[in-house]
Amino acid sequence: MIWREHRVLLITLAVLLIANAIFFFTYRVQYEARLQALDSRLAQAEEQLQQARTKRIAAEQQLASYHKVQSDLQSLYDNTWATKQQRLTTLISELKKMAVATQLDPNTINFTETPDREAEKNGGVGTSVVTIAFSVHGTYQQIRQLINQLELSDQFVIIDAINLAAGGGAAGDLTLTLRLKTLFREPQRGLNQQM
Repeated sequence: MIWREHRVLLITLAVLLIANAIFFFTYRVQYEARLQALDSRLAQAEEQLQQARTKRIAAEQQLASYHKVQSDLQSLYDNTWATKQQRLTTLISELKKMAVATQLDPNTINFTETPDREAEKNGGVGTSVVTIAFSVHGTYQQIRQLINQLELSDQFVIIDAINLAAGGGAAGDLTLTLRLKTLFREPQRGLNQQM
């Protein structure tokens, strides 16, 4: 009886209850879908962040490597390939010390300078190649010792040519003609001026 008197109200309440239930379950499914989408976006963002960190670390290592190479190159230009005024006297002095240590005395030392035109054309650092030639007379052991000292020298010297012949003097006496090359940086152009 009460049902019949309030049938419209109860039907309205039942419709509202069903509508609320449908809305609740629909909203919950959509909410879960949104949560899953946000979780997947979060996972993607964290993965991108990790990739960005890895790239940043690699870039920092590359930058540190670049700075190290730049420092080493500056040291090479300033010390090893210094200008003639800075290094030629030291080089001659070291060659004479080697000759004294091996008991081989070069009578004359010839120098020839040629500018490195190819490097200048390509925009490289201006250098000049100095060729040093001399002859010595001595035993095979003395000559080996001289060549070994040249190879172990702190100076930037390249053994360009070796000519070994019988000395004609005492038995076992040999004549060694050496041609060495070294590079000198041109004074007007340095690494700092190019950068």
